[in-house]
This record gives sequence, structure tokens and C-alpha cells, in this order.
Amino acid sequence: WQEAGPSVNGYSSVSNTSPIIVWLRHDLRLADNPALHAASKLGAVVPVFVLASDEEDLPPGGASNWWLHQSLKSLGRQFNALGSPLIIRQGESIGELQQVAKETGATAIYWNRSFNPKIASRDAAMVENLRTSGFKTQSFRANLLLDPRAIETQQGRPYTVFTPFWKACLKQLNPPSPLPIPTSLIRPDKQPDTLDLHELHLEHQVDWTVGMRRAWAPGTSGANLNLKLFTRYALQEYDHQRDLPGVVGTSRLSPHLHFGEISPQQVWYAIAESGAAEWKNSQFITELGWREFAQHLLHHFPHTINEPLRAPFNRFPWQKNAGHLQAWQKGCTGYPLVDAGMRELWASGWMHNRMRMVAGSFLVKHLRIDWREGANWFWDTLVDADLASNTLGWQWISGCGADAAPYFRIFNPVIQGEKFDPHGDYVRRWIPELKKLPPKWIHKPWTAPSIVLQDSRVRLGENYPMPIVDHKEARNAALDALKSIRQPA
Repeated sequence: WQEAGPSVNGYSSVSNTSPIIVWLRHDLRLADNPALHAASKLGAVVPVFVLASDEEDLPPGGASNWWLHQSLKSLGRQFNALGSPLIIRQGESIGELQQVAKETGATAIYWNRSFNPKIASRDAAMVENLRTSGFKTQSFRANLLLDPRAIETQQGRPYTVFTPFWKACLKQLNPPSPLPIPTSLIRPDKQPDTLDLHELHLEHQVDWTVGMRRAWAPGTSGANLNLKLFTRYALQEYDHQRDLPGVVGTSRLSPHLHFGEISPQQVWYAIAESGAAEWKNSQFITELGWREFAQHLLHHFPHTINEPLRAPFNRFPWQKNAGHLQAWQKGCTGYPLVDAGMRELWASGWMHNRMRMVAGSFLVKHLRIDWREGANWFWDTLVDADLASNTLGWQWISGCGADAAPYFRIFNPVIQGEKFDPHGDYVRRWIPELKKLPPKWIHKPWTAPSIVLQDSRVRLGENYPMPIVDHKEARNAALDALKSIRQPA
């Protein structure tokens, strides 16, 4: 590679060299981006994002598309500041990349690997195609602490239980220090065409994202701020506060990690440098381990996107009840903790992890509605809708996946509320019609005396619903359904 030539139109350029295309996917950051770092050392760089939703295992949902729009807007400004604008395309990935190469004279394409099944298969086919066409390709691990193919049991099989998986990971884990942001990028002599971000139509015509805009700042600045706030104010109390939905006790990094606005290595080193005692064995680092485990499972068991890992659950007698499903989606089940979680999801594009477990358990065990209905709803409404984590979470709560909670473990939403939201602060925030109820009744308003309901201006069946199912009856029906799949087919 030749050295950079003189500035052209305010940007550095390279003469008589072939630029490198850096193909961006879920790695929307400048810092600790191995593909970008490697390319920036060799010559001119053409950063390219191609929207190719049909090539993914599942097309992104509405909340994810909203986040992607904001993240690309932020990333575009950062690339402009470095000297080589972000190129946006839409269509078949290989065709768009080859066209950009034709327009710029690029002969090499670098990217960071994805281990989602369909994308990984597509990438492998693209490598063969591109190399046959004369391109140099190179891929890097960037968004996981470990390659999911590198962890296996002593029998050479994938892990299906988290604890031994994470112990094996910790023995290997020694992630390198995060890579710095390039000080500048060399712009190619020939600038390719690009779409305007709005031409991707990622934002809904009817804006339902007001709450998301208030709650989130997509992009690396928002990611770095959340990490800084977490390590400074919440990390020390994480083990205790992570289960309390009414306080800010979690990192809120999940959407930033999903879109690659921050890397797990950056988070790892921030925790290591925080001064926290026994940080490597902390519960928060273990949560990073669950993210790794989800990718490990999805890579080795790709069918679990749509099918249970535990085959007997293919015979489970799920119920089809559109009314119950809609009540759950809208946060109108009559169980305040469940409803608060579902309303938080709709309003902010996010739900506290404890609430995900409670709401998920209610859907599949109280209502006996197929876990795939819940996974689809979360996929469309979560800003951190990650295929691996979403699949793991729903199969875990349903009892049909790896390292699953036993099906007979059925969360009682009243007890969960009294334990994790004892004063009802979380419920009052998301269900204002119950805000005047005393703590004694906030999680079970149907048991409150009439005078209490009247004083609190709660009219059950009018401004807040009665429970759509009885907990005890629903629990017994769920256990009977479980017994049915234990019988020979």
C-alpha cells in the first residue's frame, strides 16, 4: 500500500491504491472495531452499510428499525468527521458491495463476523463468490468475547447448561484491550453513490416512538454514557438491585451491545477498571456470559428460532385465544405487575429483565399461549431484540430449551410483585389508574375492599380490568398440560 497523498476537497486521499470496503452490520461503532482498524492501517477506507433485511434469519421489527435509523444517523456524522463518509445501500448484499467496489476501485472487503445462522451461511457463500471474483476478504471477531465454535464439552459437543459453559469460558477469557478510534480515515479518490438514510424507510409513518426517544439515545455516545453511569452509580449494588424494576439498577446496555455501538470487550475492561471487588466473578459479568451462551446455543441449534430444543414440547397443547393474547400485549390482564411490564415495553421499547420473566411466564403458563407468539411480540417491540437472546429467554421461561426453568416453575405475579416491587412504585409508574391504591392492594386490586377501591378511584372492569384468569386454576391447567406431553406419543 502506498502512503496517503495530498488532501482533496478537505479530505486525505490515496493515489494509485485500491481502497478497502469495510462492510458494517451490527458493529455500528468506530472504537474497538477490528475490521475498521485493520483497513484504516492499509489505505483508503469505504465504510458501507447495506440494508438487506430479507437475508437475515428474521427481518428486524419496528422498534429495531427505529433504533437502526438513529444509530446510522449518529454513525454517519462520526464517519464524516473522520474523513470518509458512510455509504448506505439497500438490496442484495453481495451485489451492492460489488457495485461499490466497481465505483471506487476497491479490491478488498473487510467485515466483522456474525454467528446468526442464516447470516453466517450467507457470509460463507459470499467469501467463495468474492474470492472467485478476485476480491480479498477478511473477517474478524468483534461482537462476542469468544467464538461460539471454540467452546465445547470434553466430548466435543456444544454446551446446553449455562454454568459449566461459563466456567469453560472463564478459563479461556483474556480479551485484548479495546482498539482505539482511528485518528482519521483516507477517503477514496472516487466517491460512490449513497442513499439518503430516510430512503431506507426505517421509521414508521405513524410515530409511536415518542417514549423511546425520551428513554434512549441510540449511538456510541449513548452507549458510553450508560456504561459510565452504570459503573459509577449502580455496579456496586447490581446483585441486589438488578431484580427491582422500580429502580435504575441495570446497565441498559443491551440495545447498544446488540447494534454493536459498544463492544463486550469495552464493557469487560470498564468493569475490570471500576475497582469492583471480585469483578470477574460478579453477577454483571455473568450476564455477559448469558449473552455468549445465547449465541453459542443459536449457532449450534439454529432450529430453535422456531422449534423447541426439547422435542416433547412439540406436542404441548398450546391454546389459541386472540382475546387473551391481545390483553397480554396491551397490558390489560388484570395482574398489575404483568401489565406494568407490558406497558413499559410498549412505551419505551424495553422491559426490565425480571418483568420479561414474569410476563413471559404469564403468557405461556397462565394463558398457555405458544411461546413463539411472545417471541414475535418482543421481536417487534424491543429495541434490544436480539435473535439469540430472545430465543434463549423464551425457551427458558417455557421450559422447552437448554438450561430451561422447569415448566412447573410458574411465577405467581402477585408474589413477584410483593417481593420485587413491595411499595408498588413500578406499577404506579406504568399503570397510573392504580396510583392511589395502598401498597397492600397494589398487586391484587381485586381483593381490596370496596371502600379502598372507591377512595383510590379504581373501578374494576371499567378503568382497570379484572384478572382474565385465576392464578390457581391456570397453574393447575398448565401442570395438567405438562403431564400430557410426558405420555408416549
